[in-house]
Amino acid sequence: MKMRRLWKLFFRVLLRLFYKVEVTGLENYEKAGNRVLIIANHTSLLDGVLLYAWLPETPTFAISRKIAAKKIFKPFLFFVDLFEMDPSNPLSVKSMVKYIKKNKKAVIFPEGRITVTGSLMKIYEGPSLIADKANASILPIAIEGAQYSRLSYMKGRGYVCWFPKITIRVLPTSRIKISSHIMGHERRKIASQQLQDIMYNLSYSSVDKRRTLYMAMLDASKKYGKKKIILEDVKREQLNYGELILRSILLSRLIKKQTDLGEHVGMLLPNVNAFPIFFFALQFIGRIPTMLNYTSGALNIKRACVTAQVKTIFTSRAFLEGAKLEKLKEELEKDITVICLEDIKNNITCITKLFALYMSKNPGKYYSKNNLNTNPNAKAVILFTSGSEGQPKGVVLSHTNILANYAQVRCHINFTPADTVFNCLPLFHSFGLNAGLLMPLLGGGKIFLYPSPLNYRNIPELIYELGATIFFATNTFLKGYAHYAHPYDLNTLDYVIAGAEKLHDDTMQLWMHKYGLRILQGYGVTEASPVISVNNKMLNKTGTVGRLVSDMEYYIKRVDGIENGGLLVVRGPNIMLGYLSHNKPGEIQAPTTERGLGWYDTGDIVVVDEDGFITILGRAKRFAKIGGEMVSLSAVEELASLTWPNMEHAALALHDEHKGERVILITNQKNPIRKELQEIAKSKHISELIIPKTIIYIEKMPVLSTGKTDYISITKLGETYLKDKTIIELEQSTN
Repeated sequence: MKMRRLWKLFFRVLLRLFYKVEVTGLENYEKAGNRVLIIANHTSLLDGVLLYAWLPETPTFAISRKIAAKKIFKPFLFFVDLFEMDPSNPLSVKSMVKYIKKNKKAVIFPEGRITVTGSLMKIYEGPSLIADKANASILPIAIEGAQYSRLSYMKGRGYVCWFPKITIRVLPTSRIKISSHIMGHERRKIASQQLQDIMYNLSYSSVDKRRTLYMAMLDASKKYGKKKIILEDVKREQLNYGELILRSILLSRLIKKQTDLGEHVGMLLPNVNAFPIFFFALQFIGRIPTMLNYTSGALNIKRACVTAQVKTIFTSRAFLEGAKLEKLKEELEKDITVICLEDIKNNITCITKLFALYMSKNPGKYYSKNNLNTNPNAKAVILFTSGSEGQPKGVVLSHTNILANYAQVRCHINFTPADTVFNCLPLFHSFGLNAGLLMPLLGGGKIFLYPSPLNYRNIPELIYELGATIFFATNTFLKGYAHYAHPYDLNTLDYVIAGAEKLHDDTMQLWMHKYGLRILQGYGVTEASPVISVNNKMLNKTGTVGRLVSDMEYYIKRVDGIENGGLLVVRGPNIMLGYLSHNKPGEIQAPTTERGLGWYDTGDIVVVDEDGFITILGRAKRFAKIGGEMVSLSAVEELASLTWPNMEHAALALHDEHKGERVILITNQKNPIRKELQEIAKSKHISELIIPKTIIYIEKMPVLSTGKTDYISITKLGETYLKDKTIIELEQSTN
């Protein structure tokens, strides 16, 4: 016993010396009691040694006979007790259950192998069966950093170095909780799913969310190296972490003279490298970036500035001239100070450059010294809702909101240094900013910034040229790329994630048949930083937007007239600080519902199945009441997509003097025939109520810069047609 303690001490000293190992949560080990199944993510060959060295006792390690037979593990047998298991043999699981029932502790790696992706691998059901049948507590332990060591299996697949910093977090215990009357296959399925969720939470907990965005970026720079290339734009200029830090500090020296601490500063910039440089320059000196949509027009930008109390906007003269927005600048300057980056660039002196270079050698020190806004719960960024259905509102997100969502998403979509993310979504939108820029940047990936998602011919070619591995887009854009891309252009993509609007079946089938790629659909809102749920390669159900991400909870609020489903209300660390509204400028209104503060009503009607997968039925505002029945306008659009694939459709509910509301379908399908809708509805057993009686053809569907359908413009179009009686109504008898 004494010798084992000495060996434990020896390994602790050795591992701390080389890997600066940090351990937290050991009090949870003491609270776990007896009869405990200890689970951990399997990151490297160091995992067993790390657990042996720091766990207060020496538990039994359960590993497969095949792995135990390897020579590399032979020395480890001298220090620990092994329980050899055969995953394919049910008797092996029963033996482990009997062992733990004797009030023993055992360590098991549910993945069954060391990760080759840097994130969670497939989770085997064996450990969940053991925990369930033994009625054991589950003690999760998160190991972070060892996957970057040379004793991992990531060499040639991602970033590795000799001695990365390793953290070990012992989390509070959990249990498999299943009703006693559920047996057999259904019980195994539920147990396996609960263990999967515990492992996701384990991965989520390994990210430090109590930092600011600038500190998180500095930590990523330390982890992956200052020379790691992380940014490239359409000018083909590449930036590494070191250059991003240096330029952000240099620019911050100039911005500081024009603004005040804590001021909301407007950003009117496209998807180029100057955007993240300016964003982090504001973060460095404690100013709050306020994202302005340059496609929304001067009036809406002015309203946004009043709402967020923005006094100064920074933009680029080259951008304004290239986008032909000079008149926009002139209009804005009547009420707001507008500064072009080219002008302040001329004020850079040699002394300023030298001072910035000096500060960049120890940026953390000067960031903390010069910036009073280092509270993780403070404002980090102000974005605006898309305004697809009404007046945009300011959404205030904290540093913790954004970092929590990064931690939640990385369980499902792992951003690694080996990845290249192609981001053509506008950075003034939460999907483009948080998912397309900040998340991969914190994960060490390279981001290629492209100024517009509408270039359907060039984008697939660039994805091919860059060897991009991750691509975010909306249904509208994905459909456009598929029409122009060569079948080999998208060959390197590992993840294609759709969000911001409903993913249609015809788009999914087109991508699968033409490119062999499965689009993973997610769901989010600006107010949730933005991701609420997402499908992944291990847990994916077609037609749904996936399961809720870790550390979020929800309830369904009943809606009159809707029997199956209701309003989705959510709460979690990624939910915004609050809204800024035009009638209460500068005042943050925290989200709240009848259940209290922190709950956010998404406004979406959903159904959640027994496995936790969420299906979006539509916006609460996008339901029509026809003959006393609630009709989903999203379902009308889905029927149109089934009838006329690869075309664009929008359904509206407009006032009708005789019927209360009238459903109108607007489509770019030439010569639409209502009978075709009826035939598809009949073959798919879809209610007749879904079939619109009025169909309007338009040549081009109005779309917002974010890729969402512009329902405000479409509604005005529909109202105009009805008012002027210039439409051809294709109304046929259903008899």
